[in-house]
Amino acid sequence: MSSTLLIATVLITLALAFYTVGVWAERIARYLKPWHLAFFWLGLACDSAGTYAMELINGRIVWTSWHTITGMAAIALMAIHTVWATVVVARNDDGARQVFHRYSLAVWIFWLVPYLGGMVAGMMGKPLA
Repeated sequence: MSSTLLIATVLITLALAFYTVGVWAERIARYLKPWHLAFFWLGLACDSAGTYAMELINGRIVWTSWHTITGMAAIALMAIHTVWATVVVARNDDGARQVFHRYSLAVWIFWLVPYLGGMVAGMMGKPLA
């Protein structure tokens, strides 16, 4: 395993860990707290960095790949979700904080599609392009 692949794998796995903790802790609490927001940002940062490392390995982005399409959509949804959470916390709107959790799980589940697809393809030794 190349060092870049190892770094990418660790970063993507950290993204899973951070984002999962943030989403599920927020969902269980049913109230968005600043520390949940920190975990969303950490997950987004690790996912973005890990995705960039994967691009370095491949040397290009294959925009017609199912993995690329779902992965980029998932990062976009994660970014929208995280920015939205930031706005909700900054405005200190209790009503918005209490309903925010309804959307978090859907974004997390969608994010799992490229994560699990990439993991399975990697274990099978198949290219994602």
